[in-house]
This record gives sequence, C-alpha cells and structure tokens, in this order.
Amino acid sequence: MPIFTAQQLYRLGVAVFEGAGVPRSEAEQVMDLLVESNLVGHDSHGVLRIPGYVDGILKGKIKPEARIEVVKETPTTALVNGNWGLGQVVAKQTMNIAIAKADKHDIGIVATFNCSHIGRMADYALMAVDHDMIGHCAVNAGPGVAPFGGIQRIFNQSPIGWAVPAGKEPPFVLDISTSVCAGGKIAVARAKGEKLPLGYLIDKDGKPTTDSEDYFRGGACLPLGGPVGYKGTGLAMVVDITAGILSGRGAAYLGGNRGQGVFQMAIKISAFRDVAEFKEEMGNLIRAVRNSKPSPGFKGVLVPGELELRTKEIRLEKGIEVPQATWDEIVQTARKMKVDVNRCLESFTS
Repeated sequence: MPIFTAQQLYRLGVAVFEGAGVPRSEAEQVMDLLVESNLVGHDSHGVLRIPGYVDGILKGKIKPEARIEVVKETPTTALVNGNWGLGQVVAKQTMNIAIAKADKHDIGIVATFNCSHIGRMADYALMAVDHDMIGHCAVNAGPGVAPFGGIQRIFNQSPIGWAVPAGKEPPFVLDISTSVCAGGKIAVARAKGEKLPLGYLIDKDGKPTTDSEDYFRGGACLPLGGPVGYKGTGLAMVVDITAGILSGRGAAYLGGNRGQGVFQMAIKISAFRDVAEFKEEMGNLIRAVRNSKPSPGFKGVLVPGELELRTKEIRLEKGIEVPQATWDEIVQTARKMKVDVNRCLESFTS
C-alpha cells in the first residue's frame, strides 16, 4: 500500500475540495478531521471519504457555504437545520452552540437534521474538554445493522462518543459504534480485499459471513454484544431516538435521502464538582484501569482512547498507509477536479 505523510494527504485533500468549489476555510476544516482520523487509526473516517464527499458536492447533495439555521431554541437546547452543509463544518458549529449554552447554563444540548456525514464522534466530544466540560456526540443515518435476532437492516451503525478531561492524563475518549463494527471499516476491508472476522456480518439471507462484499449485496452488520446483542440493539435504539427522532431526521429504518441526525451535548463540570478534584479523580480512575492485572495473553490493559494516541505517534513518524484501491479512487477524483496530484505530494513546509 502507498504511504503518505499527514501533510501530503492534507494538502491534496484541500486542493481537491477547492477544485470542487469548497471555500478554503471549509476545505481545511474537513481535511483537519479526515487526516486526524487516519492518524489515530480510524481509516474508515479518513481520506477514504474524499471521493464520496466530492461526489455529493457535485450532485448538489452537499452544499458548501450553507448556513445553519436554529429553528427552535431554549437557554439550554437548540434544534438546528444543517441545510446540507459539509458535515464537519456543521457539526463543529453546532457543538460550539452546545458549549456556549453550557458555559452560561451548565448544560447545552443540540439536535441537528439535514446534515451530511460528520465523521468521528470523538472530534466533537473533545471540543468540550478544553472548556472543562464533558462532551457527547451521537449520530444516526441510513440502515445497515440488523436488530438482535433479525436479518433486516433496521438501525444505523449508530456511533456514540464521549470525552472527559482527566487532569495529568490525556482525556478519556470513548468513540464506538453500537454495531460490531463501523460501516466505514467494512469499506476499508473491501478496499484492502480482506475478510472480516466471523460475527461481524450476515449476508442477505441472514447467514454468517466473513466476506465484506456481502454487506454491499444487501447483508447487514450485527449489533454489538454477540450472544448478548440485545444490548447493542438497545443502544442503537437510544441513538435512533435522540439523534434521529428527537432531531426530526427520523429513524434509520425509514431510509431515503435524510443524511445524518446528530445529537450533541456539553456538561459543565463545575456545576457538579470542583474541576480540579474531578480531574484528579478521573486521572486516578484511568490509572487504576491501566494498572490493573492483565488477563493471560494480554500485555496490559488499555484505557479507551489510548490505542488511538499510540497509533498517532507511530503514523506521524512512519506515515499513513492508504489501500491501493482507495488511493486510485482519490487520484481519479483529484484529476477530475483538475488537481496536480504530484505537486500536492511534494515535500513542503508551512
């Protein structure tokens, strides 16, 4: 697989989006988060998304420079129409609304509809951490996951993200799908020509499969939990309710061109606890988990978010691998936008 630096991918992506008519400031916001996803190991939400986003822009489904509209508001809540702007741009604005409300009134909750794909939940939850707040983000979209005991696509992969400041430790970051794997990870496996572990997918007839192509032939992801998959089903329903029904986007099973429904929340820690004491206890909790005795076969216990930090260190040093099929598609999109790929990949400093 070809390997690139974060700067190379960032520069190329910005040029491609500008070629598609995206203002530079918005192109930079999108690429900041796509490249960050690759750096932390979540390739499913990285540069793999460039061709799809550009296609959406060219077809008028994604609208650069769209202005969000607050359609209903209280001191602590807001319902927002994203007006089909670039998802990352919209979701950063709406999370900032939640943070501003929490700053004044201790909690801020924003639900958004008519929103394009926003990427990783952690990116928005982490925005609250710098304000000594707990951040949360969840999304629903089109169906791709069967409920426990079923074979029909009913739920989205329904990701949830939480971020919490932890004093001397890096922030606690939980960013997971409520299905066994994210939809983008299936696309990554497909691009690499790899099989998925048994227990991730079923084919269109409900039979277990390891072939990622079966998902695109009408199969489905399975809910998180394996033999207790009713737990993942329940979590997916919660996301469908908060991000989908509450926002007005609608539940995932309805399908159609509804984009993503987004639910974001910021909680002001000082409304409950002294911030320094809270962070100290968070640090103690993280260290207790990390230092706990590992099971046989494990070198140690990882805290959520720790693997991503380790991966980022490695990829900043050694570069980011991009599957050849994904890279070919990006290059094709770049050329369509009349972007000089080789020039973007040249070494540079800025």
